[in-house]
Amino acid sequence: MTIRVCLAGATGWAGSALARAIARCDDLELVAAVGRRHAGRPLGAVLDEPRLSCTVYATAQAALAQGCDVFVEYTRPELAKTHVLAALEQGAHVVIGTSGLTDADYAEIAAAAEARRRGVLAAGNFALTAVLLQKFAELAARYLPQWEIIDYASDHKPDAPSGTVRELAARLGRIRPSALTVPLEATQGLRETRGARLHGSQVHALRLPGYTLAVEIIFGLPDQRLTIRHDAGSSAEPYVDGALLAIRKVPTFVGLRRGLDSVLDLDS
Repeated sequence: MTIRVCLAGATGWAGSALARAIARCDDLELVAAVGRRHAGRPLGAVLDEPRLSCTVYATAQAALAQGCDVFVEYTRPELAKTHVLAALEQGAHVVIGTSGLTDADYAEIAAAAEARRRGVLAAGNFALTAVLLQKFAELAARYLPQWEIIDYASDHKPDAPSGTVRELAARLGRIRPSALTVPLEATQGLRETRGARLHGSQVHALRLPGYTLAVEIIFGLPDQRLTIRHDAGSSAEPYVDGALLAIRKVPTFVGLRRGLDSVLDLDS
């Protein structure tokens, strides 16, 4: 059975790579796209991919009116929740690749998914190396009580921390909070330089030219240190395979799942 996909952000950096990949798949069909700047044009003409015949629409609501099985959200944080809730209301399953949504946003999305009996799969990062970083970090946190997270991204990225780091901190928080030798309230000088406390982890976000996205988590014990790091290059290709997997998996469950590994068998 062919899965009909609506892709919001289809002409963007990550969305365009995913759209071209969908065009190469026999079991997926892109039936509508969202992209305000190219609204009204065939997506194939915009991306120079003749196998894409769908139209680009200015709004998610207009694109969803064409009907789809899975809605993929790859736009901006301030639009994402509205798009996702609209897709669920239309009866579509949803894959979220947009970062910057809060825990409160996800709670609302989870409730809507349960009410509509649809699946939502949200991943801060669809790259396999990022998925493995999260799994390795969860394992390390069971044995190493102190860590801090550094979030690197382009100077143009408006949300901080990234969705990848939000997801990582939430996962570690379910294991335990990171211990602090000196409590934050006892910090001398500028407490803000110790970073933000997120789900029990100290997080430091850097936004500088030269970065696409990188996540580093450093664990410390007396006289020893463990560093786990994921670095993304300039291409969106590392995210494509994970996003395709998410599209295929999201119709198989009901409710919200966070993290690509939630549909992978990484424990065997």
